[in-house]
Amino acid sequence: MNVKNKVEDDNKKEKIIRLPHEISRFIYVRNLPHKITPEELYDIFGRFGAVRQIRRGISNKNRGTAFVVYEDLIDAKRAVEKLKGINVLGKYLICLYFNPRKEKKKEKENDE
Repeated sequence: MNVKNKVEDDNKKEKIIRLPHEISRFIYVRNLPHKITPEELYDIFGRFGAVRQIRRGISNKNRGTAFVVYEDLIDAKRAVEKLKGINVLGKYLICLYFNPRKEKKKEKENDE
């Protein structure tokens, strides 16, 4: 299933582009510095578009991780492309698309 989004061209004409189905508004971020503040996270990820929510891992098991939810697919796509491997406070970020439905399906398969 392809997702269609409208993007304004340089000539102010709208064109429709097709995005692969694995692209999501949800981004899973790993390898975050443990001392990064929520404000710094919003500064980093907010450069690429409107961020709906950021959830950081706080337990020992998931520290250094976060889920970032964008308002728009195109913004999320741009963030993943630009932030993958970027150095933040001495750590290189790992940014991946997260699909909640796919994860629920995996959990069901593991339970059986």
